[in-house]
Amino acid sequence: MGLGRNLAAALAAGALALVAPAAASAQEAPYVDWPALLPALPVPHTANTEPDCADGSDACIDATIVEMQRRLDDVVGRCSHNAVFALAYQRVTEDVRDASKAGVFRDRVWLAQEDAVFARMYFTAYDDWAAERRAGLSPAWLLAFDAARDRKVSALGNFLMAMNAHINRDFPFLLAAIGITAPDGTTRKPDHDAYNRRLAALYEPVLREVAQRFDPTADDVELGVVDNLLATTILQSWREVVWRNAERLLLARTPAAKARVARQIEAYAEVVGRGIAAATAIPPAGADARDAWCAEHGGQRPGAGAQAAAARTATRRAERQAAAARAAARRSAARRAAARRAAH
Repeated sequence: MGLGRNLAAALAAGALALVAPAAASAQEAPYVDWPALLPALPVPHTANTEPDCADGSDACIDATIVEMQRRLDDVVGRCSHNAVFALAYQRVTEDVRDASKAGVFRDRVWLAQEDAVFARMYFTAYDDWAAERRAGLSPAWLLAFDAARDRKVSALGNFLMAMNAHINRDFPFLLAAIGITAPDGTTRKPDHDAYNRRLAALYEPVLREVAQRFDPTADDVELGVVDNLLATTILQSWREVVWRNAERLLLARTPAAKARVARQIEAYAEVVGRGIAAATAIPPAGADARDAWCAEHGGQRPGAGAQAAAARTATRRAERQAAAARAAARRSAARRAAARRAAH
């Protein structure tokens, strides 16, 4: 199955939050900020129960990025398939830092605390998995980490499976822990929604870097306006569901009700993860080719493989042009044949 078909299957199977590159198209899908039109439910203020980044300073995000780089160096050096999400998550966090400094968020303190707790959840999940402490790990994370270890899916699959685990599973619990309502009763949903646009625009360069360093198939998908709009909408939908699940956790009236919501969150993330795994599976030969590419191009050089990536893009463009020329020739031949029949 080609990567384009894999992507389509993944979108259908898991309703994936993906913005895939469309390097050959100058068209961009219009961004419709529909989540901002959906009001938050009235949730009482709850205090932040997490110790991370107590002062909410910008230094917290800087420290997180330093730790991410340390961890990335480790997995990149081994060409681990877990390097894909480690790289992607670091690039997202760097962009969150830039967005915060640019004034995108109303409450930078809350944002810094959210960022610190979110990263720690990922670090802890990975460390527990690496140490074979599997009992407390969510099914979605086990699926993602095991698929990377066993070389079962493409780089796109690694990216999406880990993103599913971190967004669909971790994020609602994070928001419930740090609180989604300010002390004055103001909802924090505008800050949650504010990052959607930047996030939607970020994955093209991220997947391009993944292709350059780890797996040349990672950016082989080229989507038009309609598909790009669909992908952006799915990304927004994931984050909207995250917010609603956090509300459900906080509004649960009893421990049993809260536990029921938690089980539903876990089950949903597991189902999506399994759908992604099925849609992005690769044979052993594909994993071998990917590892050989990483051994040559991965390293610590973000620009490594750029010439090869440009060559692949040129080849795909030439193939499309040749296909268009063949189609035009067939249409011309059909018109000539029709004219001959009409003449007789």
